[in-house]
Amino acid sequence: MAKTLLISAVVLLGMVNYAIALVDPTVYEGPTGAIPETQIDRLVRARLARTGINPSVCSDGVFIRRAFLDVIGTLPTAKEAKEFIQDPDIRNKRRLLIDRLLERDEYAVYWALKWGDILRIKAEFPVNLWPNAAQAYHRWVMASLKENKPYDKFVREMLTSNGSNFRVGPVNFYRAIQQRTPEGIASAVALTFMGTRSDFWPKHYLPGMAPFFSQISYKPSREWKEEIVFFDPDKPAPKATNTVAQGTIAPPVSNEPQMATFPDGTQIQLPPGRDPREVFAEWLITPRNPWFTVNIVNRQWSWLLGRGIIHEPDDIRSNNPPSNPELLKYLETEMIASKYNMKHIFRLILNSRTYQASSVARVYSPAAEANFAYYPLRRLDAEVLIDALNFISGATDLYTSPIPEPFTFIPDDKPAIAIADGSITSPFLEMFGRPARATGMENERVNKPLPPQRLHILNSSHVQRKLEEGPKLKAIYESSSKSREVIEQLYLAILSRFPSAEELRTAEAHARSKAVKGREGYIDVAWALVNTMEFLYRH
Repeated sequence: MAKTLLISAVVLLGMVNYAIALVDPTVYEGPTGAIPETQIDRLVRARLARTGINPSVCSDGVFIRRAFLDVIGTLPTAKEAKEFIQDPDIRNKRRLLIDRLLERDEYAVYWALKWGDILRIKAEFPVNLWPNAAQAYHRWVMASLKENKPYDKFVREMLTSNGSNFRVGPVNFYRAIQQRTPEGIASAVALTFMGTRSDFWPKHYLPGMAPFFSQISYKPSREWKEEIVFFDPDKPAPKATNTVAQGTIAPPVSNEPQMATFPDGTQIQLPPGRDPREVFAEWLITPRNPWFTVNIVNRQWSWLLGRGIIHEPDDIRSNNPPSNPELLKYLETEMIASKYNMKHIFRLILNSRTYQASSVARVYSPAAEANFAYYPLRRLDAEVLIDALNFISGATDLYTSPIPEPFTFIPDDKPAIAIADGSITSPFLEMFGRPARATGMENERVNKPLPPQRLHILNSSHVQRKLEEGPKLKAIYESSSKSREVIEQLYLAILSRFPSAEELRTAEAHARSKAVKGREGYIDVAWALVNTMEFLYRH
């Protein structure tokens, strides 16, 4: 870009951001009365009433973008955004859109990415599943999500499966744990499926739970890197828990019954010859379990609303209480009544005014944040952001792995959210905080914006090439001789809404200025829009 053009574009970016700050609130906020109040809203409103905050609902343009990003991890097309905004059925169109999104193929693709972080789906260091196993694990997760497998069945299969890690996807849960000791496995199970960190437990709890995972064995096969995971009844348990209250562990004695202790303190004798993982799974996935259902609905809430009702979502403990116990109990009850239907909980949350609240907060305070007074601003995840840039431009990116093909070949047109293996990456994904998938903790993914990230979007040839040469954007630049129509198309494609009158005047004035000529001016407008918080953030 020439110096004069660059200066002009920087001025435009400032003008666009200024226009956004002064824009008519209806661009971001809509009529609250058109959205039916749900039980979630009544429970949230009861808490907010104490703070005097009355949230407003987001506009249709904001909602369609938010729902697409949160449910399927991608942007709507300009056509989809335009048709939704102009649809006069204000009472039903959001509900119908949510139903359609939950049934799209991208739903399973995107949520397999989210579960991939928690389940540590990664071929190389520090997990070392190997690509064949990572792909098998990812395929199983994605197929489970696509069929909307009940969550209790989803978890049970991971805890009790046996077989080849190349052919039986869920057995990779045990291979993806770095510490494969009984206590290490117990700790990973507690974090993943109970949302609790064993670091905070009394010292005797973890050794008491370890016997449930003490008879897991691993053996290689003749195939390179393949490993068989199986219940080994001949493998002696390393320790038996006796006086649990005092936290003492006695070594096993011949013919001594094997004892184990559930995390709620209940001690049992393990049936001889039966896989103790099955015993633990039966205790875990019942509605009576104090952690299991609470953990998953709290995670689901956190994924859509930016923070858990118990925050952080994988830190459930007695001295970290929920901000709204009644809301958490309601979601728990609904999950049990729906027979662990994850889509049912997503649908309840997505249809609520609480989820559809404006991100323009009336009050910024810890109490407002903890009680969900507004939709929180969050930078797009690394994979979602690069896919958004490629989606609007029609460009592609190259993803590579240190392991040679054919196990790691990624087609040019494959979106980043669909990559199974956390080892396959790119400089962009690394820069923008893709997690290492080493811990299975939610906070391993860091979306805090950093100066190098900002400079990359502002000033890199990587992004500039997409804006200048991307076939989808080139088609928009050349779609009309009327600057108003081109600019409207750019706003719909990039921000999923129409420009305000002030924004339209600003962009048209730039496109018609002497410093730029038509197409170059439109490239500047596209560049300015992708550098706004409105594009870079969920809002």
